[in-house]
Amino acid sequence: MTARRVPIFATIVVIAAALTMVALGIWQLQRRSEKEALIARFEAAANDAAEVPYPIDDNAEANWFRRSRITCGRVLSLTTVSGTAASGQKGLAVRATCTEGAFGEPLTIDLGFTREMVTPQWEGGEVTGVIAPGPRLVADPAVAGLQPLARPDPGSLPNNHLAYAGQWFFFALTALVIYVLALRRRQR
Repeated sequence: MTARRVPIFATIVVIAAALTMVALGIWQLQRRSEKEALIARFEAAANDAAEVPYPIDDNAEANWFRRSRITCGRVLSLTTVSGTAASGQKGLAVRATCTEGAFGEPLTIDLGFTREMVTPQWEGGEVTGVIAPGPRLVADPAVAGLQPLARPDPGSLPNNHLAYAGQWFFFALTALVIYVLALRRRQR
């Protein structure tokens, strides 16, 4: 009675897949450190009272959580999206899309909070607030007779890279265990 040989091609494929999964887990651990540094930078920006110009270019992320102001010259649309009031209530945020002048890039402004399904009349004007991811300006103080929205919080940004790393390591281990069990079953 002779023992069956281990299939070389299948073994190479399984080992390559497991090594790839381990590499992805290590990459997620590195991303975790990068995300922690990014959140720390955003928290420092949130504590800086100095205003910055509202970012219209691709470098918008550098100014997230900073104070800014825009003058909405022409309102393109008003909509409602889910939102949270400064008091913690859940409801609707009134969102305006407008341009600074008669023409130009569309800008997004969260004007304020409401519990009603009513879009207020707002013709535009100067709005101060905090730049949130998007980017969009969260009005502070609220405008158009609305209640204040919760201030954008850098701590609410997801940083689940440790969980992703654990998943990749678990997938690699699972692939190896299943392969070993398959080899044992094959040799019986």
